[in-house]
Amino acid sequence: MRRLLVRARASRALRIGASVGVVIGLFAIAADRLYPLPTPGRSAPFSLIVTARDGTPLRAFPDKLYIWRNPVALTQVSPLYVEAVIGYEDRAFWWHPGINPFALVRAGAQWIRHGHIVSGGSTITMQVARMIDPTPHTMAGKLHQILRALQLEAHFSKREILSLYLNYAPMGGVLEGVDAASRAYIGKPPSNMSHAEAAMLAVLPQAPSLLRPDRYPERARQARDKVLHRMADRWPAPDIADALTEPVYAQTIREPMLAPLLAERLRRGARGKLRVTSTIDADLQSTVEALLLERVRTLPRHASSAALVIDNATLEVRAYAGSADFSDLERASHVDMVRAWRSPGSTLKPFLYGFALDAGIIDSESLLNDVPQSFGGYQPGNFQQSFSGAVSVSEALTRSLNVPAVQVLDQYGPDRFVGKLRQGGLKLRFPRGATPNLAVILGGADTTLENLVGAYASLARGGMAGSPRLTPDAPLDEHRMMSAGAAYIVRDILETGGPLGRAIGERGTSRGIAWKTGTSFGFRDAWSIGVTDRYTVGVWIGRPDGTPNPGYFGANAATPLMMSIFSTLPDAVVTSHRAPPPDVTQAQICWPLGNVVGAQPDALCAVQRRAWLLAGVAPPTFPDPVRGGEPILRYTIDTVTGLRATSDCTDHPLRQAESPLWPVALEPWLDERSRRLDPPRWAPGCAPPAGGAGRLAITGASSGEVVRSAYGAAAPQVHLGVIGARGVVGWLVNGTLAGRAAAASGWTVQFPKPGEYAITAFDESGRYDRVTIEAR
Repeated sequence: MRRLLVRARASRALRIGASVGVVIGLFAIAADRLYPLPTPGRSAPFSLIVTARDGTPLRAFPDKLYIWRNPVALTQVSPLYVEAVIGYEDRAFWWHPGINPFALVRAGAQWIRHGHIVSGGSTITMQVARMIDPTPHTMAGKLHQILRALQLEAHFSKREILSLYLNYAPMGGVLEGVDAASRAYIGKPPSNMSHAEAAMLAVLPQAPSLLRPDRYPERARQARDKVLHRMADRWPAPDIADALTEPVYAQTIREPMLAPLLAERLRRGARGKLRVTSTIDADLQSTVEALLLERVRTLPRHASSAALVIDNATLEVRAYAGSADFSDLERASHVDMVRAWRSPGSTLKPFLYGFALDAGIIDSESLLNDVPQSFGGYQPGNFQQSFSGAVSVSEALTRSLNVPAVQVLDQYGPDRFVGKLRQGGLKLRFPRGATPNLAVILGGADTTLENLVGAYASLARGGMAGSPRLTPDAPLDEHRMMSAGAAYIVRDILETGGPLGRAIGERGTSRGIAWKTGTSFGFRDAWSIGVTDRYTVGVWIGRPDGTPNPGYFGANAATPLMMSIFSTLPDAVVTSHRAPPPDVTQAQICWPLGNVVGAQPDALCAVQRRAWLLAGVAPPTFPDPVRGGEPILRYTIDTVTGLRATSDCTDHPLRQAESPLWPVALEPWLDERSRRLDPPRWAPGCAPPAGGAGRLAITGASSGEVVRSAYGAAAPQVHLGVIGARGVVGWLVNGTLAGRAAAASGWTVQFPKPGEYAITAFDESGRYDRVTIEAR
């Protein structure tokens, strides 16, 4: 009977206990729903941080209260820091339910004994509760904190709670979380801490304003040493001894500001991300920004600069500087000149020559005319306002001559050229209503530094261009710009000057770097783009508002900066020999016809040039627009006198002969070496009369004449006329264009110093005459 009574009482107690448990549980569930936990991060969101490829912050965008709070995972934090936090703050963290009753009882007893709070008895969970739901430092506040801690333990795992602490712990000033504190104070990610650094940052949330190591290093040291002594049972004694001797040092808190314009660009495309990892190399970025800042100090007041460095293998951007000095508003520092549309000047020329190689209309030494020419009314001039006469493709490209480039574009076609660029990924923007024309090759359309660098990378990537990649997950966007063979030839010309330049070391100071400059009309933009096996570097200098910068052009402004950047790049220049693709060969070609030596009689080969050929093709020289017809003169020679004659003016036997015809426009520039295969002079009685039909002649002076200054005159001068000319006449003095004038006006030539002067007059039909005058 007694046993049954005991069982009944036990059963009733169990029922009562279960009922109480259910009621408590229901109460807890109801309370949890009525008073839900604040969502971590809603009231205190993380900063959006843009980092370099190694995690180094480039720029952080704080919350509306300007709090720097960088998201970090538990696995990204040094175990030493985690051990120090738990060992100093809450050794029972892994087993208590959110509160440590023993610690609370101890804290209460100390409060009763001393009349004030000696230790709070807070666990890490309770501290997290206060971080996400702040409460006053009162008994009611403490109770609220305890209940929130219990809620946290019910909703989150221990590792999740610890991660919240690592992300939201106050670290002094505007810093919250171990990632922001580690990078701001000790300049390194939280994964790489010493024992002393871990201890110093672990104690900082206890009194973040009073223990800041950048302001109060002695207080920080004392607090750190307290943690180190507390960890004596967990860390090896030698490590603690070394840590105690380590001085406390913290750098001044300052906002990370590397590649700020790139960071802003990536922020706009973050789409809710808290961390955006770029492809930037932080050390290289710092170096490039320092070089730009140093260079811009030598530029006019409102000028700026930009630079872009990409890895050719992956097209990843390693350095991105959109302006020279982000803090200098006078230089429009907020304008990203990597993306700005500007006139590219002559930087498109390598692509034109590459396309023409692929089209089979030129080889590397094809004869071009660097002389005053009119292309349907368009009359381009060279940057130096002088002309060189007969030049090869290699010479025209390395010297960035304008007239030969327009000549090639005229043969290739402007529409075809622009379309080919677009297929290769290089976009051009034309003025409203404009269409592609010959001026496009000299900067008549706009593009961006980013587009140019992606296109130039094709010279090191077998002709494959691509869009520069800003993040590791960006797709590889590639486009065929030109064939691998054309890319090899163009790069070799830009690097060495081609076969001739390679032989004489024309570009020896930059071996390994193929580069091209550009200057837009009115000195508005100065460009320099360089390519090596590993990197492509682009530099722009100018005024963001498009105002001219007289005297600053690609060669003297942008190229030195580009070369300085290359000098800082690891393994930028590879000096080992690059074997040409199978379809690229060398051969001797002949001027003026353009054929391979041996493909025509020696009598038609006035000058030999060693050339790169693509697919074995040595195309003929472009047709002469003035003379037309076959570029070979066939005539007869008097076998007795060896002079030119016809059967009408001699009884001697005649033999057939032929000579190559140079383009008429080149005639005034040809030297004796080029003329060695000219026809012999006419035999007496056979030559056409001087000044006859079809001839142009200079009047007012004759070759060999000596002119002197008139009394009181500053320099001698002579006024020359011309007969037999058509339209406007051009006047050259020692190979430099002095000017143009109507045939009836003549030209006054001044001689600034004593010497011999070669003066040439030529008209629109290519006819010319030359006199040599000595000034004394």
